[in-house]
Order: sequence, then C-alpha cells, then structure tokens
Amino acid sequence: MPKLRVLIVEDSPTVRHRLFDALATDPGIEVVGEAEDGKQAVDLCRRLRPDIITMDMMMPVMTGLAATEYIMAHQPTPILIVSASVNRGELFKIYDALAAGAVDVLEKPIGEDFDGHWESRLITAVKLVSKIKVITHPRGRLDQRTRLLTVDAPIRPDGRTEPSIDVIGIGASTGGPGAVVDVLRALPADFELPVLVVVHMNAPFGSAFTDWLDAQIERSVVNPIDGSAVASARGRVMVAPGGHHLVVRGGRMYLTKDAERHSCRPSVDVLFESMAADYGASAAACLLTGMGRDGAFGLLKIREAGGMTIAQDEATSVIYGMPREAAAIGAARYVLPLKEIGPRLVSLQNAMLELVP
Repeated sequence: MPKLRVLIVEDSPTVRHRLFDALATDPGIEVVGEAEDGKQAVDLCRRLRPDIITMDMMMPVMTGLAATEYIMAHQPTPILIVSASVNRGELFKIYDALAAGAVDVLEKPIGEDFDGHWESRLITAVKLVSKIKVITHPRGRLDQRTRLLTVDAPIRPDGRTEPSIDVIGIGASTGGPGAVVDVLRALPADFELPVLVVVHMNAPFGSAFTDWLDAQIERSVVNPIDGSAVASARGRVMVAPGGHHLVVRGGRMYLTKDAERHSCRPSVDVLFESMAADYGASAAACLLTGMGRDGAFGLLKIREAGGMTIAQDEATSVIYGMPREAAAIGAARYVLPLKEIGPRLVSLQNAMLELVP
C-alpha cells in the first residue's frame, strides 16, 4: 500500500522539525517536501503533487492564506492548517483559508510538552484530511439539478405546500465557514426571518468566528444574549458561541453549558431539537457539510413536526457526513446543491409574505 505523501509548510525550523519527526513515526506516512514560505509551498505542490499539505498561516514572502487560495485554484490538494494564531486578524485569515478550500485546522504544539498527545492528534488529522476529495472551483459543481426526496411536505389548509416559517436554523462543521457564507449571501437585504447558526469550531479558533462572519455578509451577525427573544433577531444572524449550546425555549434564546452531544458544544442537534419542540411546523433548518452525524436527528425532529428541512448534497459538500446521515434517515425534505439553499430559504419568506392580506 503506497504511503501518504505529505508536504510540510512552516517558516519556523523548530516547529517544522517537530512536524517532520511526528509524521515520521508513522510507517504509512512519508514527508516528501518542506517549505519555509507560501511561494515555496506553491512551487513544491506543483512539482511533488503531495496527497496532503500541512499549512502555516503567518509566513514571509507569501502567506498561508495566499498559498491556500492559489493551490486550491490551480492544484487542489487537501490542506490541514497548523497554526498558533490567536489574535483577531490572524484568526480571520484562518477562516478565509477554510472558506477558500482548506479542510481543517489544528493548533500548533505549545512549549516543550513532548508526551506524544499532540503528535498523535497531528497524525490522526493528517490521515483524515487526506481522504477528503477537494475540488478546484466549488461553484463549478453546483449546477446539478435539485433532488427532491420522495416524502411530500404537509399541505396546509389553504392548499399551499410551503409552511409559514418563523425561524431558520443552520448547522455545519468541516467546510462550514464557506458554506454558511454562501447560504447567507444569497439572502436579500429585506430578508427578515431570524437565522440561528451552529458551526463546529475547535478552540481556540472559534473565538472570532462571529466577527469574521459579520464581515462577510451584509447583515448583522452577533452572539445571542442569554434569554433574548427570537423575534428580536429578525433580519439578523445569531451564532452560537464556542463552548455553549444554543437552544430556543418559549420563543427565547438560551446559552447552556449542558453536556456535549456527539463530542460537540455547541451541538446542531441541540439547537434543531429545541426548534422542533418550540416552533414545530414554523421552523426551517439546513444541515450543511460536516463530519459525523450531529444535526441529523434534530433535523428529523423538525421534519416530523412539519417544518421545512434541507440537507446539502454530496457534490457540493466538503465532507458529506452530517448531510448524508440526515438524508439516510429521511430527515431532509430537500437535498440541494449549496447554491440553491439560500434561494430556497428566500422562497419560504416570500411564500409567507403572500399570505399577508
């Protein structure tokens, strides 16, 4: 069986050597090249065609973000960001790189702790990320026709098939930053339904995600205030902060430190299940790209309550894990290409406006 070929991109010799030594302990991995800056990374990627790249963000000559954007446009390769960035500006660059096609992010080792725990996490992440099929231009694969699942939507008394929606939930994980941006950018300025978002972001990289998302779209994006009314979020996007579940109860949003679900807090399932219980048929939810199964059961609860449910399709997902689970259990009324999800949400508001005398 051929070895997994890795290109290390890191400007610090100390960290670069530690990455090399860690990966060299696995007999199934071969480090085929090392780059000290983004320009070298681009050149080596073209010549060596590695199976995966570990990418630092803050480097001379060409940054990790610029290198990621170029590689994903010209030589698409799975990229694992390995970064120590913790300040707001540098975190923004990590989110930009994830939106540009990088698959996941792992923090750099800190200090002289050589107990092997970080090395084990690195090897696991490299093997996992290397299995992800990346594409050159994600939007180029978005022209597939919508696949409508066989279960029909409940028909309302007035004969319409679209429910009257009061709140929208969006859940995502790996590949989520870019997917969420694409969905939210499709919403027009007059879109008024509250949008509640859960995206899995590993600490410490989730601390500035809300601010980054706010800078990407032309509507307010904030973390909800515990106990605030969902109705107060009309026209805005509410993002669950790292380390807290977001739940709705009695028409209000609450942040909890309840137990993790699927090793996640915030959990998409927790949000979706609370929406199903509180809003029933007037809830809509989208489950986007991500690893694992978080969100699938919650999406099913919303569908069973009569709400509108959407899962991203395989062709446009960075990882078809969470959406696949939802489709497999019949949780998604629609399985849609990413570019069609935003317009579908807009149609829900338009259908609701048509009912207003």
